[in-house]
Formats: sequence, C-alpha cells, structure tokens
Amino acid sequence: MAYTGFPATYPQTYPQYYPQYQQAGTQMSSPQQNNGMIWIQGIESAKAFQVAPNSTVVLWDSEQQCCYIKSADASGMPSMRILDYTIRSEAPRTAQNALYGNNTDIPTRQDLNAMQGQIDALKEQIERITKYESALSANAATATGKQSAAEVSAVPAGVPG
Repeated sequence: MAYTGFPATYPQTYPQYYPQYQQAGTQMSSPQQNNGMIWIQGIESAKAFQVAPNSTVVLWDSEQQCCYIKSADASGMPSMRILDYTIRSEAPRTAQNALYGNNTDIPTRQDLNAMQGQIDALKEQIERITKYESALSANAATATGKQSAAEVSAVPAGVPG
C-alpha cells in the first residue's frame, strides 16, 4: 500500500499553518451588508444565498437595477421573486396624471356640479314645453268639442300662451 501523505483535512483543521488555503476561501464573493441591506452580485448569488426556514430576505443586486425577494417555507424550501426598479428624478405620477397626463382640461367637482345644474334646467324646460304642447293639443281638441273646459285651462304657468 502506497503512502499518500497527510490527510486532506489538515488545511481546514490548522488554517494558521496553511495561509494559501485560507486566502483562497476568502476570495469567494460573499454578500455584503450595508445599513441592513444585503448586496449581492447577480442572480446566481441570489440563488446560492441561504435563507433560514420561515423567513424572507431582500437581496439587492449591485450589478443590475433589481432586487430579489427570497423566502423559505417551514421545510426550508426556497422561493424567489425578482423585482426591477427604476430611478426617477421627479415625483411619482398620481392616478389622475397617469390617466390624463399633464392635461389641465380635467373637469373639477365644481365644473361637474355646474353642468348638472344646466342639465336640470334643460329638463325643466323640456317638461314645460311638453305640458304646453299637450295644452295646445287639448285646446285644439276643445275647439272640435272633444275635451272639457277644465282640461283646456290646464296650461302651466310661465308657458307663453
């Protein structure tokens, strides 16, 4: 049987005596925490990131404008969602601006109330005209003797007669 030398576990057991192995281990990219934010490099680092069971972490990508929300269920099975973000120089658009842009021709509640008043006035005019026309037809019918005198005097006030 041939002698193969020292066991391969010696560099891990005594790292102070084997600095070349210790440096190789620290060269691997590890996530950096800054102000509670975990920064990683790319989706492969996000996939490799270990999450404790029943917990969720947000991983910020330093190479792309996205973040990864990585969760693990009670059994430790991970799931990940990817969110892209954009950087803006102005305030976010409101729902009204999203629909109409910066158009200033948007009616206000006061404008709508004024329009409703105009519609109501037109309805009243239509009702008066309808009553006037029915009174005229009643007068015509009376002239031919088909209606009574009470029906003829039913002309509404304010309608020209």
